[in-house]
Formats: sequence, C-alpha cells, structure tokens
Amino acid sequence: MNVHGEMILILDFGSQTTQLIARRIREQKVYCEIHPFSIPLGRIREMNPAGIVLSGGPCSVYDSGAPHSDPELLNLDIPILGICYGAQLMILQRGGQVEKAEKREFGKAELELLDTEGLFAGLEAGAARHQVWMSHGDRVEVVPEGFEATAVSAHSPYAALRHRQEPLVAVQFHPEVAHTLIGTDVLRNFIFGFCGCKPDWTMHSFIETTVAAVREKVGDRKVICALSGGVDSSVTAAMVHRAVGDQLTCIYVNNGLMRSGESESILKFFREKSKLNVIDVDATDFFLSDLDGVADPEEKRKRIGLGFIRIFEEEAAKIGDVSFLAQGTLYPDVIESVSFRGEAPIKSHHNVGGLPEVMRLDLIEPLRELFKDEVRELGLELGLPAEAIHRQPFPGPGLGIRIMGEITRERLTILRQADVIVLDEMKKHGWYRKVWQSFAVLLPIQTVGVMGDGRTYEHVIAIRCVDSRDAMTADWSRIPYDILGIISTRIINEVRGVNRVVYDISSKPPATIEWE
Repeated sequence: MNVHGEMILILDFGSQTTQLIARRIREQKVYCEIHPFSIPLGRIREMNPAGIVLSGGPCSVYDSGAPHSDPELLNLDIPILGICYGAQLMILQRGGQVEKAEKREFGKAELELLDTEGLFAGLEAGAARHQVWMSHGDRVEVVPEGFEATAVSAHSPYAALRHRQEPLVAVQFHPEVAHTLIGTDVLRNFIFGFCGCKPDWTMHSFIETTVAAVREKVGDRKVICALSGGVDSSVTAAMVHRAVGDQLTCIYVNNGLMRSGESESILKFFREKSKLNVIDVDATDFFLSDLDGVADPEEKRKRIGLGFIRIFEEEAAKIGDVSFLAQGTLYPDVIESVSFRGEAPIKSHHNVGGLPEVMRLDLIEPLRELFKDEVRELGLELGLPAEAIHRQPFPGPGLGIRIMGEITRERLTILRQADVIVLDEMKKHGWYRKVWQSFAVLLPIQTVGVMGDGRTYEHVIAIRCVDSRDAMTADWSRIPYDILGIISTRIINEVRGVNRVVYDISSKPPATIEWE
C-alpha cells in the first residue's frame, strides 16, 4: 500500500522513456510509481491511484505476444492517459483500429490542436503549431465510439484523442521528452486537471512518512546499515538514524575494491562530522580471494553482493539481536534489476540482484522509490553537508566492475593510479561537478606502443564521463580536448603498464554507464 498519499500509477510496456514519465510527474511534486503492464486489477484497486499512465513501447499492438494490459483497466473510472503504444492499445481495446502507417513519424513533428480543453488547456489552438516528439510506425485509423480527435499532425489524423464522457485521453506523441515543448503542460493538465492531484509530495513530506514507516517497522529492535560513504548509503544512514537513533549501527566494509585513500577519508568524515556509530571491517583478502579467477561481470556482481551480506550478518551476530539491514537501494537499481516483460534484466545490482533468497536479516530500503537527484535533495533536507551530497556516484561493487575481466592486485593498482589522475584533473579544471560521473576503466587488452624508442605491449585505460539526471539515461560528456589530453598524458607517463588511453563516447541507452 502506498504510504505517500495520492499517486499516479505508470504501467510500463517497455519504452526506453518510461522512467522519464515518472521524473516529469515527480517534478510536479506528485508521487508516482512504475509497475509492469501485467499488474493485476486487484492490486491496482488496492493502490487506489488518482490516475494511470500507459507508457509507450517497442511493439505493435497487433504483434503476436505484444504486451496487453487487462482491458477492464479502462472501465475502472480512473483517469487514464495513453502515450504512443499506450494510446494505440487504449483505442484497440475499445474497438478501434490501429494499422501500419504509410508514412511513419520519428523525431520532431508539428502538432495542430483542434481545441484547448482537457490535455491542451491553456495552449493556443487554431493556426498555432506546437513542436512534439513522435516515435511510431503505426497510427490510429478508426476511432471507437465515444472518442474524438483533439489534435492532428501531418501524418497522424488522431495525434491526440479523448473520450467524450469517460476520463480517457491519449496522445500519439511523447510528452515526457524535452523535444515536446508542450509536454509539461500536457502532463500538468492530466495530473491536476483530470486526476485532481495536489502538488504536496516533497522531500519534507517524504521524510515524515518514511521515518514513521521505518520506526513502526523496526520497533525496539536493532538495525545495521551498509555504509559505503557514497550519497545513497549516507542518506540512508541519516534517514534511519532519524527514525531509530542509537538502535542503528553503521558498518563500513573495505572490500579491497575502493579507490586510492577512499576508505580512510570515508571513516574520518563520518567519525568527525556525524553522530553515527560506525564500525569498520577490512575484508580485502576475503573479497579478492573470492573473486580470484572470476571474469564474468554478473558473477562478479553477485559474489560481491553475497560477500557483503555474509560480512554484515557476521557483524550483526557480534552486535547481537540485530533484526534489520538498511541499504541505499534506489529506484533505478530496482527498475534495471527487474524484468517487466520476461526478458533478462539489464544487470544485477549488488544490493538487489545479488541478495540471497533467504536472509537472516530483514531489509530496510528507505530510498527504494527515489531517483538520484531526489536523494541529493533529500540529503540536504536532512542536513547532510554538501561535500557528502555532491560526490559523484560510485558503484557498490567498486573498482571490481571497472576492471574488465579478472581482478588482481596488480590490475587494481593500475586502475587506482589512473582513477586518481582522472578525478584530480576533473576537479582542477572545474569539471567534477559539471558531469554526473567521471572515471577510468581498465580494459582486458594490451596494445603495441613506443616508449623511449622501445616497443611496448601494455594495458589500455578507457575514460568514461557522462551527463545525466538520474542514471536512467545518460549522454557522454563533451570534455574539452585539452583536458582529455592532459589526463591521457599523465596516465601514460605516471601509471606503469599503460601505453594507451581512449575516451568512451557512447550514451545510455544503448550502453550502460558502468562497463560491467
């Protein structure tokens, strides 16, 4: 049951921009959740959403095996907005016809509004043209009884529709993407006009509801928190500490895969600048021994995740009578680790996909519903210092997933030295806070080079810098060439065993931010 008051439910049909719908709705200070299209009607009734959004998707509605939600969803008397595939599915399930279009629409298109009511309230109609973003090869050809067009485009006679009596609306374009210039207006009209929501979901209200929920769940029992020093675990610790105080013990585990000097600086920070009770465990030998000879990225992630759980349970036994483990799982972790349409997950996150089926500790994940930028906002609301909040994300498995192939102490040393140079130069030139993440990756290949008139055959370092808001999508950062040149020169000159540096210019999707 949702504890955050009124909400919008988003049903995911496999679109790459489903998460953007959630971000745009939350920007309006309205809570929303993403669930698979196959969620049972009974569960939807329990959730009691103020409105429902049907996302886009890669399939055609008439394809064999195409994802179809329960047609009775449309009869729940709940406002429903269909987007692209979701719009076509709504029309099909109400008896209309959807067919392959003679001329497909991909990219920018001009929308002509037929009226300025409902979704288009407050916008100019008539001769005015509004830029929207289309991405479809099918189109609505015959509308069901009760529906009418509210907008057209050059190749879509039903670019937007509404039902005359029921709270059903549909758009062929994607209001969630930035290229749709009226997207925010459309979503606001649906959220506030159709659904009657109030903009009262804030980080302050989130703290109140979440602290109360954690306090009720924990009671007088003890909690341990997996503290990595990153933003997610730091905010988790602060949130749980506010809820249960001294019942919380934080455990920092050095898995041997941290960056140079990081363990020492993290422990110093929390012991000097927080009221948290922190104990530290050096498990370097345990993790490196367990990872010896392991090259598969999924296997590495899962072994690291299981290793953390084993150590946390051992430490909990020492503390005595511990019932809960708190960790900083975020919404993108959950989304990427869960299959919505039966395909394989993108990757297992160490604190989601790597958990054993049976744990002796119950989980507390107070940030499970939040995106990264929301976590940063939450941390500031909790009073954490900016230096802790504005750190770049660092993966739970650490450098283990930035070393392609087998992990050895020698390869860790090479990567640590290169990583120090990347971060040093990014900070020195004022780019550290401009990008989402910047880091080095050690590739599993060697290349020929020349140093001092002699032939070399040594390792390759890849530099990865990306821009993002919530890690669900990302674009490669346009770092000035002179900065990249300095980083490359320093790595080749200062890191023994490296003779080549490359820059990763792939975006997410299709790539992921981390290489493994």
